Amino acid sequence: MFTSAIRLFNVGGFEIKLDPSWFLIAALITWTLATQYFPLTLPGLADTSYVFLAVFAMLGFFTSLLLHELAHSVVARSYGVRIKGITLFLFGGVAELETEVPSAKVEFRVAIAGPAMSIVLGGLFWMLAGVSQAVMISPAVPSVLTYLGTVNIVIAVFNMLPAFPMDGGRVLRAYLWARHGDLLSATRTAATSGRILAYGLIALGAYTVFLGAAPSGLWYVLIGFFVLAAARSAYQNQLMQSTFEGKTVSAVMIRDPIVVSPDLTLSEFVNQVMLKYRVSFVPVVADGVLIGQIDKDVLSAIDRDHWTSTRVGDVFAGLDVAVTIPPDMAVRALLELISQTGVRKFMVVDEHKLMGVVTLANLIGHLHRAENAIQRTAL
Repeated sequence: MFTSAIRLFNVGGFEIKLDPSWFLIAALITWTLATQYFPLTLPGLADTSYVFLAVFAMLGFFTSLLLHELAHSVVARSYGVRIKGITLFLFGGVAELETEVPSAKVEFRVAIAGPAMSIVLGGLFWMLAGVSQAVMISPAVPSVLTYLGTVNIVIAVFNMLPAFPMDGGRVLRAYLWARHGDLLSATRTAATSGRILAYGLIALGAYTVFLGAAPSGLWYVLIGFFVLAAARSAYQNQLMQSTFEGKTVSAVMIRDPIVVSPDLTLSEFVNQVMLKYRVSFVPVVADGVLIGQIDKDVLSAIDRDHWTSTRVGDVFAGLDVAVTIPPDMAVRALLELISQTGVRKFMVVDEHKLMGVVTLANLIGHLHRAENAIQRTAL
């Protein structure tokens, strides 16, 4: 998810990472605190003092976010859910689940752990602010602690909005999952609530910009688009898991695919195969034995003037383990392979015999059909 994230350290076995986008929000928060919040609450200090307090408060804010995500992660791990790590980024923090939660009860407990931690932190910071004020410590201390207490409560309340994939949306999904027993349907409903919130934030941002508060308005719009993309992505991921759960490549591959003989000229290959069947990736078979494949990349390396005199057998790519997979391979394993390698087209081979082909477009087609079936059922 965060391919350019910087690894910082490990806490309790959880890898903590920092996405480069974090620096933008860190700078924005520091600037806002140093130029607005602290000058209003602590008038008369030097500019350097405001900057120092702002940096300290910003670090406290992100430490609070980290503890929020750690709460999710610790509870998830206690139920056997594996966590890739925790990443701080532009919109806060996220715990990256490597496996899905096993039940609605676990989903609820994992989701509620983060806001519960934020509420505890908020109360603790407010209590410390009161104590520091009572013992006549420098007013800067209760000012920072009050800010951290308030921001933690805001984090808890905002995250509990019933909009997936935020914590409140996950609580909603857990409730629907427990009530109806259908995780995909619950995810679809919760993701719809997320999209509604996203459109609301975007509209609010546009209205705020119209009123003249452009920075705040643009921030609402940005958060809205993030929630919208996250809701769609979360539903698509769940649809993918539900559609391909327990399925192997043999269940989704294209059987009896178009193949070519090595004796075919490139000109014949283009006209009789590529253009006719609209394919760009074709296995090469000789006497019933798979010997390789030819695609548009191989073709583009040959001068068009030589196509009539060059045969497929002269230029095809030989068998490569990178593009051959067994029929009993799990579809989820194939999706991970596609993600890791970027290869999108594979030949399904069993003992040197071509069983079929499977492509990313082929898998996406299965997802579209599954989603259409769900929509017809909902209607």
